[in-house]
Amino acid sequence: MTTAKRAAEGTRRAPSTSAEPATRTSARRELVENEIFEHAARLFAERGFASTNLQEIADAVGLTRPALYYYVKSKDELLARLVASATGDATTELRKINRRSDLDPTEKLRAIARASVLRQAHHPARFQMIIRSEADLPEKLATAHEAGRRAVLGELAKVVDSGIRAGHFRPQDSRVAALSLIGMWNWLPWWYRADGRLSADAVADQMADMAVSAVAQQAQRIPETGGSKAAIALLRQDLDYLDRLIED
Repeated sequence: MTTAKRAAEGTRRAPSTSAEPATRTSARRELVENEIFEHAARLFAERGFASTNLQEIADAVGLTRPALYYYVKSKDELLARLVASATGDATTELRKINRRSDLDPTEKLRAIARASVLRQAHHPARFQMIIRSEADLPEKLATAHEAGRRAVLGELAKVVDSGIRAGHFRPQDSRVAALSLIGMWNWLPWWYRADGRLSADAVADQMADMAVSAVAQQAQRIPETGGSKAAIALLRQDLDYLDRLIED
């Protein structure tokens, strides 16, 4: 009997008592739903959404089809919840990081990169499925997904822009920089393996370093303060260097 099947039977049969509060039942339900989502995402990614049916998902999880209906009403609902969790959870997490006043732009970018990499590493099938299915999403779901993608891009571009203004990052188009960083970790679901040489945390640390290095200002050119005065000071350094070259 699979973990999901045991948990599902406990969720349906066990009465709510003081010894087993509702929170325990909720935890069991979450366990089963997560396993359903993982198997559904894998099957959608491998076979395509249209070529996968609920019976195949139920078989993969170890549930009967009627038992599966206890958790999801339809295949369309499964797809919608998978897409919403991918973009919605990412947007929520990035906004939380962006609002932290105890982190400077470099620390925020590092935290965002780590969180993004870990999310992809822990749920690779979900992101493979979404990327492969984007062109086939129903109109309403496609619109919501696109809004979520824009929100993620906006939050990341905001961090890059704040780093440029503070003098921590090189002057550049913040939107292009953000798209490049997203592209870097969006490929992770295709090459990362949980049983590989490096742990998810080790990969996240390395890719966070790479993300910061990709946009960072040279150490000797980071001003003590940010804003327009700092930018003018850097321009004066460049002009002084150019004058010396001309004189030579």
